[in-house]
Amino acid sequence: MEKKRSKFAEFVIKAVKFILFFGVGILCIYLCVHGMTAEQMTEVKEAAKMAVQGNGWIFISLAFLSGVLSDYVRALRNRQLLEPLGYNVRRSSAFFSVMVCYITNLALPRVGEVLRCTFLYQYERVPFQKSLGTVVTERAVDMICLLIVLFSAIFVNTGILSQMVVDDAGTTLGMKLSSSLNGMLHNYLFFIILALCIVFFIIAYRTRDRWGKVGIFAKIRNFFTGLWQGLISIKDVRQPWLFIVYSVGLWVLYFAEALFCCQAFPFLDHLTILGIYTVFAMGNIGFLLSPGGIGSYAFIVAYALLLYKIPLPLGFAVGWVGWGVQTAMVLIVGTIALIAASVMKRKMPQTKEAQDITA
Repeated sequence: MEKKRSKFAEFVIKAVKFILFFGVGILCIYLCVHGMTAEQMTEVKEAAKMAVQGNGWIFISLAFLSGVLSDYVRALRNRQLLEPLGYNVRRSSAFFSVMVCYITNLALPRVGEVLRCTFLYQYERVPFQKSLGTVVTERAVDMICLLIVLFSAIFVNTGILSQMVVDDAGTTLGMKLSSSLNGMLHNYLFFIILALCIVFFIIAYRTRDRWGKVGIFAKIRNFFTGLWQGLISIKDVRQPWLFIVYSVGLWVLYFAEALFCCQAFPFLDHLTILGIYTVFAMGNIGFLLSPGGIGSYAFIVAYALLLYKIPLPLGFAVGWVGWGVQTAMVLIVGTIALIAASVMKRKMPQTKEAQDITA
């Protein structure tokens, strides 16, 4: 009876996460259209059409191709991670597994990673646990790359951010932050809170063994432990430099996709490489907030472009087109991958041990 309750509770938690994940996307879509006049909606549509007018379709095609190449590079990197484990995975299988992961995640967030590992077992006889370990490694590396991209984008835009006006009186963000900082330094309450935080972290560290048994804290600890284990596992790769090339190349192709999308819009001609890099960096957050970045990607891109004096309707057009290119790529190439995989020859297990591992 208790086991059934735990399964039901687990099901409820997953259902709530699923609803919240899609809820963020729906909320962002609502925020995109809420308060827009008919003229502004028309402006969004007309701006979106520019992406396929004139030479725009060439840049959209290049963005599509960049997305496909980035997924192929991801497949090569995953294949390299599996080599030290004794599995020589075919490039086609590695690529198809990545596309199966992405196309599944559009409808069922986080389920794609499971199907990706299942796919590799079905076609390459890679034990589920081992392929899942490589996914953890990839997530750790990608998380670090994303943080580097985000913080570097903020660093190169400190001037723009500090001059951004935040109220009708003409107060800039830099002035606001400076005023707030001075206020905190002259407020004894700030130092009391700071002292309490220090005491809290000291106590938490000294009693970490007890905290580690609490559900939510155990998950946080396991998350960072998984990131660390994933990172140190890179040392087993035969050609670490090639792994670095794949990882950097992957994010370069991601940026190229955003760059080509921006080039398709004439009203973004004045936007510099650093500006596009900022939009790209901020836009990546959208893919973390909702399935496939639906709603959230366009919303964040529009407000990132607002920093460069691009009106929100035009920014929404850029965001939706960029999201559309990425989603279309996943749907089209993912469907082709599923069809191709259905006729691809599967490897047979070579030893009984391989069957026992996945039993």
